[in-house]
Amino acid sequence: MAGSGPVAQLNGTKKSRLMIDVEPEAGLSQQTLQDAFSQQTLFAEKTWQLSPHAFPLTEEQVSEIRQIGKACHQFLVALEKLYNKSKANKKILRNQDLTTPWVAEYLDRGKPDSLIRHARHKKVSGKTPLILRPDLLITDDGFGLTELDSVPGGIGLTAFLNRLYSNQKGIVGDNDHMVHAFYQSLRQLRPEIDLPFIAIVVSHEAETYRPEMEWLAGELQKHGYKVFVFYPEQIMPLGQTLCADIEGDPHQIDILYRFYELFDLVNIPVTRHIPALVEEEELALTPPMRPFQEEKLNLALLHHHRLEDFWKENLDRGNRQLLQRIVPNTWIMDNPELPPGAVLDGPTVGDKPIHHWEQLINASQKERNLILKISGYHETAWGARSVTLGSDSSRMQWGQAIQHALRSADKNLHILQEFRKPKRVRHQHYTQSGELRTLDSRVRLCPYFMIQGEEVELTGILATLCPADKKIIHGMKDATLLPCQQTQ
Repeated sequence: MAGSGPVAQLNGTKKSRLMIDVEPEAGLSQQTLQDAFSQQTLFAEKTWQLSPHAFPLTEEQVSEIRQIGKACHQFLVALEKLYNKSKANKKILRNQDLTTPWVAEYLDRGKPDSLIRHARHKKVSGKTPLILRPDLLITDDGFGLTELDSVPGGIGLTAFLNRLYSNQKGIVGDNDHMVHAFYQSLRQLRPEIDLPFIAIVVSHEAETYRPEMEWLAGELQKHGYKVFVFYPEQIMPLGQTLCADIEGDPHQIDILYRFYELFDLVNIPVTRHIPALVEEEELALTPPMRPFQEEKLNLALLHHHRLEDFWKENLDRGNRQLLQRIVPNTWIMDNPELPPGAVLDGPTVGDKPIHHWEQLINASQKERNLILKISGYHETAWGARSVTLGSDSSRMQWGQAIQHALRSADKNLHILQEFRKPKRVRHQHYTQSGELRTLDSRVRLCPYFMIQGEEVELTGILATLCPADKKIIHGMKDATLLPCQQTQ
């Protein structure tokens, strides 16, 4: 189907712009979308392409995504058990004398001792992020889970899009449910306070996401909730409390939502006061400052052959099989001293196992169908900044990326992950001139799960559609960002 300007040819009938606006099956007009975004900036200095329709998912796909959220939460719970036992050099299995101190060493590498101590404090024991966002690719073989983000951007944007496209049936998380679920997930941290003061602290590093968090806070304020967005310098310690400055008046913070990565702590002086306040239960914080929960190498642990029995003991069978099916093979790049004849747990070159990571430099293009990226706790660990796709790089570029990863392994580990190519899908987009065209795209889905007690609730799904010639999917200006709808 194609259209031009305010008049579009739909189902063989011409419809005016007004009719397009009010008839759900016709989708949203370009003017409606432009007006909505012109009135509210969701991302600082970011633009994207527009589409009249939400991205469709089948009932089966949505059902599987709900289960993925539950599986991811159980995985994080089990990961804490693995980390603690590894840190204490205790056996990780009930009936086998297996210890894995190397797991904790990997997860602690490059982190300050003070942060490691806080992550293991009894007052944060059992604490997991209350908002989870796995990144899912739609491939010919189903979903591929490439990352699990516990400090996710896009919460406000997805809630805004759910509302904008709410005239279309089956929007996942419609009726502003995502906004209220976000509040209730945080609210549970201080049940003894009727109306807690919640501070969303956005670092300068994460400045791009400030507008969407301000929109989210503004929506909650309309319901009488005390939710505000602050710069780090607006937060200050005052006695045994942490306060936020509102026009010169300090307000005690009951709950702090951390919208900054842990590597950024050195740039936010006030954060040195937060661990003690959390441990003394004067302040509730989410996501918790537990760096072992935020490493991409956790996905490599899921596939590690020495941990197979641990996951069998600590994950429900269905969750374990689901995660091991959708998470691509992933390996941790280190510089181990191997005895003669030993080989690495990693990809093969020439159908043979390798004994050193640098052998991958001379792998064929097909064998380089691998993603290389830093694991975490670094300024390049988010936003696809450190990502290198071997099959899309020259041998020189690939070799430089491998060597950089090995040189930095003493402080910042990298992972290798099999690249699962997203399949082509067709979806309608508006051109700059207002013409409606159906284009080939590749899709990443970002479902948002809010944790309330034992419940893991799917509250919205953000679809990022990139041109089909793009190998790595992210929020580029050529992408289309859409909410998802469940179709019959």
